[in-house]
Amino acid sequence: MNSSDTPSVPRRLPSGVHEAVRPGCALLRLETTASREGVLDGAWWPRSRDMGAELPALLSALIAHLGPVTRVGLDTTAWGGLPTRIRVDDHVVRIDSFPVGDDTVLITRGDQDIFSLLVIPPDAAPGAARAAMAQAVRADNISQAEQILIDTGSGHGSSG
Repeated sequence: MNSSDTPSVPRRLPSGVHEAVRPGCALLRLETTASREGVLDGAWWPRSRDMGAELPALLSALIAHLGPVTRVGLDTTAWGGLPTRIRVDDHVVRIDSFPVGDDTVLITRGDQDIFSLLVIPPDAAPGAARAAMAQAVRADNISQAEQILIDTGSGHGSSG
């Protein structure tokens, strides 16, 4: 694998994406087959820590790409005030508690097709958030969400 035409730049996004990545964005690498290789399927940078307010926009975007989403898994100890259900368009999405921490959200399509997204803290610096999102969507990423946030300075560092 020596492609001299395409240099490997692990923490960079295409230049047009850099300008678009801001709080409220999701970057997704949605592989819908069993051969997913990376640890994460995408990344999401919510505008605030109010998941009740933030989830509908994320779910609308995911439903547009994946079809009906049945469940969202979040750590209720990390996110206060979570509803048990959210209505998005004509879909009711159940919110379940999973001990995944505040750095991960699990999205279930159908009965067993689960997508794991890195959640970037809303107050992350734009450069660090972009680096974390770029690493999370790499097909060869083997780092867990918490480690990506530490490595990129996006959160969970020495205080976390």
